[in-house]
Amino acid sequence: MATLYLVATPIGNLGDMTLRGLETLRSVDFVASEDTRKTGRLLQHFEIDRPQIAFHEHNERQATARVLGLLQSGKSVALVTDAGTPGISDPGFTLVRGVLEANAQGAEIGLTMIPGATGVVMALVLSGLPVHSFTFRGFPPRKGGPRQRFLAVDQESPHTLVFYESPYRLAAFLQDAITVYGDRSAALANDLTKLYEKVTRGRLSTLAAEVSDRTLKGEYIVVIAGKDVDITWEGME
Repeated sequence: MATLYLVATPIGNLGDMTLRGLETLRSVDFVASEDTRKTGRLLQHFEIDRPQIAFHEHNERQATARVLGLLQSGKSVALVTDAGTPGISDPGFTLVRGVLEANAQGAEIGLTMIPGATGVVMALVLSGLPVHSFTFRGFPPRKGGPRQRFLAVDQESPHTLVFYESPYRLAAFLQDAITVYGDRSAALANDLTKLYEKVTRGRLSTLAAEVSDRTLKGEYIVVIAGKDVDITWEGME
């Protein structure tokens, strides 16, 4: 049976690529990639030679139709994103929906996932904040007003909150988080699994002060305590 495989890829350290993920990439007919250049380097590193199809947010509708056509013709396809798990703040949802809808109309396409690295879980576990219940919110809006309204949705939530943010908007995000949530306990993760991996823990104001007037690089993950959850960081690193 032709199958769509959603394959998680490393978020930094190539050693985190799973054996099953490599086996899958070697076995499929095509690899649908968010960035064919980045995926090309990954495939080359592991000596895998498979044709790629560009699949990103700007062509997702057209690429979904092409991939569905390949699947319905009997070809198996692996979907990978730049890093981490497809569908988690990355392309993938529309293709999964497309496969499910095609199967509802009589197609017989397999659908499965090859699990692996994902930054949200790693940042959450390393944060030192409660992990038994959390809400992942992905990337917030770029502008201040919409961003504050986005944050306010979870203002009363007791669950740990997890956000992705660009280095270019991180300082503004932290200030807005203080405005909406108050100076809660939080953690800031950067370069996870890489050589300079860093997790900073403290109050939101501490994190905001740390990133102010600095040139920031890489993707950041912000983990914020839920309402009325108070973690003491004194004497901890």
